[in-house]
Amino acid sequence: MTRLALVMIVKNEERSLARCLESVRKHVDKIIILDTGSTDRTIEIAQSFGAEIHHWEWQDDFAAARNAALAHSDATWNLILDADEWLESGAEALSAKNLPPLRVRVPNFVGCVRLTNARRSEDDPDKRIFLPRVLPRGVRYEGRIHEQPVSGLPRLLLPIVFGHDGYTAEQIERKKGRNEALLRAELEINPEDSYLWYQLGRELYVHGEPQDAADCMVRAYNLCPLDSAVRLAIVVYAILLLRRADRYHEALALVDAEQDNWEEAPDFFFAVAELYLEWSYLNPEIARDQLLPVVEAAWLKCLQIGERPGLNSSIEGSGGYRAAYNLANLYKGLSLHEEAAKFEQMSLDLRQAMKLAA
Repeated sequence: MTRLALVMIVKNEERSLARCLESVRKHVDKIIILDTGSTDRTIEIAQSFGAEIHHWEWQDDFAAARNAALAHSDATWNLILDADEWLESGAEALSAKNLPPLRVRVPNFVGCVRLTNARRSEDDPDKRIFLPRVLPRGVRYEGRIHEQPVSGLPRLLLPIVFGHDGYTAEQIERKKGRNEALLRAELEINPEDSYLWYQLGRELYVHGEPQDAADCMVRAYNLCPLDSAVRLAIVVYAILLLRRADRYHEALALVDAEQDNWEEAPDFFFAVAELYLEWSYLNPEIARDQLLPVVEAAWLKCLQIGERPGLNSSIEGSGGYRAAYNLANLYKGLSLHEEAAKFEQMSLDLRQAMKLAA
C-alpha cells in the first residue's frame, strides 16, 4: 500500500502545474491527477512527472471531483494541492516519521497546512489561512464549492506552508462568475449554511458589490453558531463590509454585540479601530472627545493581546507592528509627537522581530 499520495483535480493548468508538481515530487510516493477537461498542455505536463492520470466529466461540484480523485488512491495519507499552489516549506512533516504507513500506525488526525498568498508587496500583510490538506485514507469531501473534508478526527496544524497565487487580478478575473453561480446553487439546497453565505459575501466583495456582499455577510453572521471555527472571520468581515456599504450604525451595533467575545483576538479590535476612525471623519464634532479615544483604546488592546500566529484567518501585524504604526499616525494627527515617535519606533522593532522570526 502507498504511504503518501498527492491527489489533485485540474483543468487547463499549464500555467502553474509544473511548479506545483516539482515542489512536491520528491516527498510523495505517487501522484494522482484527475483531469476534468483540459484543452491545453496540462496532461502532457502531468505525464512528464510520472503522474497517474484519470479523466472525469466536470459536474459543477468540487467535492464530487475531489472524491472521484481520492477514489483512485490506496494511500494511507493523501496530500491535497491545487495547481496554483506549491510546497514552500515544511517538507519534513510529510516524512514517514511524521506520516507513517498504515502498518505502523492508524492515522489519528487530519493535517492542516498554512496557505500564504504570493505576489504581495512588502507593505501588504499576509492572512494566516489554515487548511486541512493532509487527509487519512477514507476521508471524503462535502460541498459543491469551498468544499471541506469531513472527519471526526482532530485537526492538527503541521509546520507546512503552501504558496498560492490564485488571488492575483488575472486569476480572480478568470474565476469570475463561476464561484458565485456555484455558491448560489448550493445555497438553494442549504439556505441556512452560514459558511456558504460567508463565502458568497467574500466573492461579491472581491468583484465590487459591497451592498450585496454586506447583506450576505450579515446573513452569515446571524446563522453562524457561536462555536464555529469561522465565526471570528465572519464577524471581522461583517464589520468591514458594513463599513464599505456605508452602513455604519449596523456595524457599530455589531461591535457592541460582540465586544466581550474576542478578548484574545487582535483582529477584532483592529476592525473596531478602523470602524471608529472612519466614523470620526464623518462626525468631526464628536471625534476628539468621543470617537478617537475608542480608536486609541482598540489599537492599544491589539498590542496588549499581541500576535496570535495560530489564529485562523488572522492578519499578520494586527497584534503588533500594524497596530503600533496606526497609533503613531493617530498621535501625529493629534500633535502628540512624543507618543507618535514612541509607537513609530515600536512598529519598526516589531516588524523587524517578525521578519527575523520568519
